[in-house]
Amino acid sequence: MFKPEIIYYEKQIENYELGKQLMDKYKNVPKIQIENHNNIEEMRKKSNKEFPQMKKNLIIGTRKTHKFVENHKVSDYLVPYTSSGCTASCLYCYLICNYNKCAYLRLFVNREEMFEKIIKTAETSEKELTFEIGSNSDLILENTITNNLIWTIENFKNTKKGRLTFPTKFDMVDPILPLEHNRRIIIRMSVNPEEIINKVEFGTSRLKGRIEAINKLAEADYKIGILIAPVIFIENWKKLYLELIQQLYSQLNKKAKEQIFFETIFMTYSYIHTKINEEAFPNAIQIFNKELMTGRGRGKYWYKPQIREEGDKFFREKLKEYFPENQILYIV
Repeated sequence: MFKPEIIYYEKQIENYELGKQLMDKYKNVPKIQIENHNNIEEMRKKSNKEFPQMKKNLIIGTRKTHKFVENHKVSDYLVPYTSSGCTASCLYCYLICNYNKCAYLRLFVNREEMFEKIIKTAETSEKELTFEIGSNSDLILENTITNNLIWTIENFKNTKKGRLTFPTKFDMVDPILPLEHNRRIIIRMSVNPEEIINKVEFGTSRLKGRIEAINKLAEADYKIGILIAPVIFIENWKKLYLELIQQLYSQLNKKAKEQIFFETIFMTYSYIHTKINEEAFPNAIQIFNKELMTGRGRGKYWYKPQIREEGDKFFREKLKEYFPENQILYIV
């Protein structure tokens, strides 16, 4: 269970029920009032090596931006929702790419406003829409602090139209298993080989726990996807990812196998990652490979075309070999 060392909060959170609950829950934690959760000057000025310590802070505010961004993968829209950032420290975290050291956990207490916009958009659309509510956070993790996911599912179950989806790297799914959800929630479990989880995805659930969570969610009749991401082409990557696929095949239960779909995403990296990781995690493995990666613009890197083509071929062949009836939505 995450226990923040310091809470930074906007004064207006006290006007919301969730804000009051969180302030009471953490009444014994030191607090610092701030003007804007997007611009905490003292945290922006901290050195890269202090990044792990910054992850122990909790920021509570209200979300001001409610813009929906079109998406064409699992969802129709990426939707700003109740949190941003995470308590884990994955070395490749794309939030670091976008927000530098501001990838710590931020909670937004004006959930009713965000939820109502989703409902209105869904019900006024001519087609059934799916909303991605976890594109820059992990709602399974956040739920251990706020119960927001429970609140969301319970309030969404009776909507006439629309679906919600989110990815997770955590196995704490028990609180949502008994909920009535009417198959309107799509949960996508992110997986990687255990070696990569141990060396790269600090603070996340182990692979065994993630697979067990998939099985539990399938038995609870949730719609389930598996997100193999990000694929990192370390030296023995084919061996590791084949073992991962074989492990999924042997350990997933019948109900999960009958319905899962796959997404596969190759890792992107950045100059900012390099600078922060070198100082914050000096003993961690180096996942940037200049021989395999090339510039993508604005200080970002991705794998060269021939590497991506090799990866695409490998995953299509192996997933079809072990899961011939299951859909591969995309490999990118």
